[in-house]
Amino acid sequence: MGYTQTAFGELVGVTKKSQMLYESNQRLPKADYLTAAASIGVDTQYLLTGQRSVSPAMAQSGWEPNGSHDGYSPVPMYDIEAAAGAGRLIEHENIESTLYFETRALSAEGLDPAHLIGAKVRGDSMGSTLQDGDRVIVDCSQRTPDGVFLLRVGEEYRIKRVQRVAGGAWLLISDNQAYEKEMIKPDEMQDVEILGRCRVRIGRIL
Repeated sequence: MGYTQTAFGELVGVTKKSQMLYESNQRLPKADYLTAAASIGVDTQYLLTGQRSVSPAMAQSGWEPNGSHDGYSPVPMYDIEAAAGAGRLIEHENIESTLYFETRALSAEGLDPAHLIGAKVRGDSMGSTLQDGDRVIVDCSQRTPDGVFLLRVGEEYRIKRVQRVAGGAWLLISDNQAYEKEMIKPDEMQDVEILGRCRVRIGRIL
């Protein structure tokens, strides 16, 4: 889901150490942990049984638990309205729809469907690179700057060009020059998380 162990632990009410123990199978989580995990979108049925559950939205879109459909792979499109402008507080992260891409074509581009999500762009800060209403396919396996990334900044989601600068800081850059650059210093990075690199744009032809 793109969280660090620390960030995920905070969401479900455990320490990073406890999360590490759960992931390494050295300790079993309790029901309150699983309930909290389910509330942020974790498929707890899969954790417990190895069988993926299917939400109503997935079922309506034709999503199948085995992750493929006649040579095509599903990419969940999240209705997080990732802000390309000043950012927007996201209270619910639900799958809005599912788009299918040819598995072989994704592989040819070096993309693993298991690590792909989609997000909606809001705002004009990315200029002609990404426009308001576009959808982007994000590769959650790529989180090392430099490039255009989906970020979580506090409780906001943003799409920015991320550049590393001297001293370990990050520079968040908008392709629309009307927006100021934003410096994220090393001591501020606990509130910033790179969720994945924007790889594919889906939008209108103007």
